[in-house]
Amino acid sequence: MKHMHYTKIELETPTEKGVKDTKLRWLISKKDGAENFAMRLFEVKAGGNTPLHQHDWEHEVFILKGSGEAKNKEKSTSFKTGDFFFVKPMEWHQFVNTGSETLKFLCLVPIKD
Repeated sequence: MKHMHYTKIELETPTEKGVKDTKLRWLISKKDGAENFAMRLFEVKAGGNTPLHQHDWEHEVFILKGSGEAKNKEKSTSFKTGDFFFVKPMEWHQFVNTGSETLKFLCLVPIKD
């Protein structure tokens, strides 16, 4: 069983086009022996965002701290601490920090070979 404090995992900078002031930590991944799902913790500074993108797998997002807007190509939806999202495969999505504190959210995705 893996047990650690999240701050012991290195913060990485995503390289996708359109990312602004966002870092992530791979809390659980294939390197830990996980075969089905990976757990990531995103940290988005005030005014920052993830890229507007889509992919062929679903994922689940839980807002741990902060507020912002989830966007697709047509609309945006406000969110706050304690909210969650289910993002379907091929659904356009982006998370934007519109608050004054660092936005933190968990994102679970399937492990791809």
